[in-house]
Amino acid sequence: WSTREDVLLTGDYRPLLPALTKMRVRQFVLEYATPRAGEIEVVGRALSGNVPGTTLARELGLGVDNPRTVEVEEPEAIAAQAEKALEFYGPSQLFLNTDCGFGCFANRCVNVEDVAEAKITSIARAAGLLRARHGG
Repeated sequence: WSTREDVLLTGDYRPLLPALTKMRVRQFVLEYATPRAGEIEVVGRALSGNVPGTTLARELGLGVDNPRTVEVEEPEAIAAQAEKALEFYGPSQLFLNTDCGFGCFANRCVNVEDVAEAKITSIARAAGLLRARHGG
């Protein structure tokens, strides 16, 4: 659990696509809050169809918040990121999440409660903006 972006894994989900496309799961929850994850188009084009062997549409839990930083993402910036995902997923198929939650390892929390609350509030405000634009 590091707050240093330069030591964390980087690269898009392209190498994982052969395995991900075969999975019979309804929802993928993927990190996209930092540029380290690449562009949403990689996953959007490959994973936005139906679950293999079913008529169930896949859903995306889109990571829009970096829990490793103290900076609170602006609702409009989060909404803009979600708009890119809406090019591939319908509004009812898209969920806004934090990247990797606000997990702890041992007793070393990644962030403090006040920052976590502000970040979640920002996500909720972004969801409100998106509902106003797209219904729901």
